[in-house]
Amino acid sequence: MRENLYQSLEVFYERVDECPLRDRQFNFFELVYVISGSGSYSVNGNKVIYASEDLFLTTPNDCHEFNLDGMCEFIVIRFGENYIKEYQWKSIDHIECLLYYASHLSGSILVNHDDKQMVNKLMQHLHWTIAHDAIYNEDLKRHLVNAVIVLAARNIAIIKPQNISPNVDMRILNILDYIQEYIRRPELLKIPIIAEKFGLSPTYLGSYFRKQCGETIQHYISSYRVRLIEHRLHFSDKRIHEIADEFGFSDESHINKFFKRHNTISLKAYRNQKKN
Repeated sequence: MRENLYQSLEVFYERVDECPLRDRQFNFFELVYVISGSGSYSVNGNKVIYASEDLFLTTPNDCHEFNLDGMCEFIVIRFGENYIKEYQWKSIDHIECLLYYASHLSGSILVNHDDKQMVNKLMQHLHWTIAHDAIYNEDLKRHLVNAVIVLAARNIAIIKPQNISPNVDMRILNILDYIQEYIRRPELLKIPIIAEKFGLSPTYLGSYFRKQCGETIQHYISSYRVRLIEHRLHFSDKRIHEIADEFGFSDESHINKFFKRHNTISLKAYRNQKKN
């Protein structure tokens, strides 16, 4: 069943013992925060167990449903693409690209402990705002929702390699943060530069990263850069030379050679493929 949103933002509290609709698809983004209760959540065929303080994000065209184990409480936030495009996010470039990446995630998007606590407080305030009719409530509601969206985006951005060790060292997490922060500046992602930054030899950095993450550091950097370029092509109107400049390539030819090594097609062909 497909649902549509006819306003830019909708926020509501729900206390239910069964999912009112199954196998749903939206034309909007939906954040669902679990206040209490447990059960399972399925999105695009992937099923996970949920509990209180989990936060799930479904994107337009995702197919999802909740299976509840008894009574559960949720805060539901719904917003369209225009809502996030209209707001002037100060440092998050193309925030909708990040949010769409949630389609590739199957569990709660909150992975940072401190952010989880912050979202919990924001949801308590949202719950109160929904329950009480007070002056300027709509403006307050939007500010609270925007804070939740920023925290969601920040947690989605913490992308770790698929085969990362469950007992990964803190230094590897810091290296991953560094790579993500400077992904647009290839001169700062050379192995000797990263090794010096973290007090390692270049040779040891290579073997250390592979042991902790299950892939080479060069492969991780390239894959991460390719994914961001794909999002630019899919979700932005940037020209090829602008994307090349953004990610530190010398020109269109340079970025095309890099992209074709990973995707076998040119950037223009990839963009046309996505449009079709």
